[in-house]
Amino acid sequence: MGVDVLGLPHTIMLTAANVNDRKGAIDMIDYYCRNMDYLSDIKKVLVDGGYSGENFADAVKEISNAEVEVVKRNELHKFVVLPKRWIVERSFGWLDKCRRLWKNCERKLQNSFQMVTLAFIRIILKRY
Repeated sequence: MGVDVLGLPHTIMLTAANVNDRKGAIDMIDYYCRNMDYLSDIKKVLVDGGYSGENFADAVKEISNAEVEVVKRNELHKFVVLPKRWIVERSFGWLDKCRRLWKNCERKLQNSFQMVTLAFIRIILKRY
């Protein structure tokens, strides 16, 4: 899921469990840049340490012409709030409040995608 600084989604892509996070993120950025043109103005992609590496950064740069910034932890086994890293986690927390999404009960990816979309529509309507 790609969110803005308010935690509201701009891109959502669900994949099967056998697709790793890096591949899923690259596929999501590729899909939304080529088909929807949602990410044409994006300048920087903030990611956590699991997305570090030149291959991921080069793929994102090639697809969307955006810079990748990795937010890493300084010390292991200590809780420290890292800047901007909590934004996407807060969005996942909002989704956990939706009863239908606390556990994946859907059989098809398209149904899960629609449930996530409806949950965010509900969140936005309640907020504004």
